Amino acid sequence: MSGWRSILVIANETVEGTVLHESIRYRARYVDADVLVVAPALNSRVRHWLSDEDGARAAAGERLEHCLDRLEQTGIRAKGRIGDADPLQAIADALHLFPADELVIATHPEPRSHWLARDVVGRARAKFDLPILHVVVDATRRREYVAEAARSEGPTRSAPPILSHRFHTTVTRGTCRRRRR
Repeated sequence: MSGWRSILVIANETVEGTVLHESIRYRARYVDADVLVVAPALNSRVRHWLSDEDGARAAAGERLEHCLDRLEQTGIRAKGRIGDADPLQAIADALHLFPADELVIATHPEPRSHWLARDVVGRARAKFDLPILHVVVDATRRREYVAEAARSEGPTRSAPPILSHRFHTTVTRGTCRRRRR
């Protein structure tokens, strides 16, 4: 192994996606990697307004625990934390404690994704000087794919090769099929 890499992953219900985990493993291969997975505590507006975060934090914690266990089984050293409900704020908070070399954002597909409706990926590219890999996880249709390869709008940073986004992965009942786009 050569080099060191810090990878920050932000994902909500998509945190258990197979392609997300493959992307993390791929990004961490050939280097010693620190991985921090942040699962925002998603809440309804009413519950947020009432400061009732307990259920949202518990659900995020459970998803995070499953994700970290799965990464550990594949040999990836990862830590996790529950983040702010606002994904951009969760990223900013995490970067204060974890100086990442790159960012992986996992979203639901359009039109189901509130994050894509609010242009979280585009706004993260503008706000954070990091290469960003965007992974889409559609659990209901069992489709997952890399939507956008890692790149940075700011000064170029070295990064390992990315997953090829020419492949579309369909996950069905524990099997993984890939086909060229």
